[in-house]
Amino acid sequence: MIYAGILAGGSGSRMGNVPLPKQFLDLDGKPILIHTIEKFLLINDFDNIIIATPKEWLSHTKDILNNYKINDERLEIIEGGSDRNETIMSIINFINTKKEITDEDVIVTHDAVRPFLTHRIIEENIGKVLKYGAVDTVLAATDTIVASRDHEFISSIPVRNEMYQGQTPQSFNINLLKHNYDKLSETNKKILTDACKILAVSGEKVKLVSGELFNIKITTPYDLKVANSIIKGGITSD
Repeated sequence: MIYAGILAGGSGSRMGNVPLPKQFLDLDGKPILIHTIEKFLLINDFDNIIIATPKEWLSHTKDILNNYKINDERLEIIEGGSDRNETIMSIINFINTKKEITDEDVIVTHDAVRPFLTHRIIEENIGKVLKYGAVDTVLAATDTIVASRDHEFISSIPVRNEMYQGQTPQSFNINLLKHNYDKLSETNKKILTDACKILAVSGEKVKLVSGELFNIKITTPYDLKVANSIIKGGITSD
């Protein structure tokens, strides 16, 4: 089975004084979350598409799906966790209550506030996760990356052509991810906030998929302005 997990758990604290979490803010006439869901609904490979949102926004999420007449039988809305990885595990646990997870089952996880992912990115994630077991969508770094451990002075400057910026989707063989997550201590579960890092530190190989410059994460008012410009400029290829 091939599952999609849309992570809509953000509170939008960096968006400033807004009445709704960022995933529900308007982008070109409809909520950001709806733009994202629509991209996944176009992919017939998905057996289920699960949206994880904060408990207090479950009803609102259901309402906006009804308002935009999105009633695909593959969609499920569940309560997310307190952080990214807990939210992914909430989705996996939900899947396991509906149907026993097998070693062939995979999940494509994606930020609800990245509405510009393309059909190509999703399809490559599906193809490569079925082959390799773990996939990260990335963009090659164009600027020099500077590291500072104390936030005061440079600690190191990594080789630029080895550096990538992480995006989503991130896709996993479900049992592979769960096995490595369950091995973590409670402390490491809080430190390793990126699911791909859980596998990387465990020695598992994570295959790269090329992202897109416009596959931005909308977290600030500036990002929202850029997103509206992307739509009005017809920059995306999908």
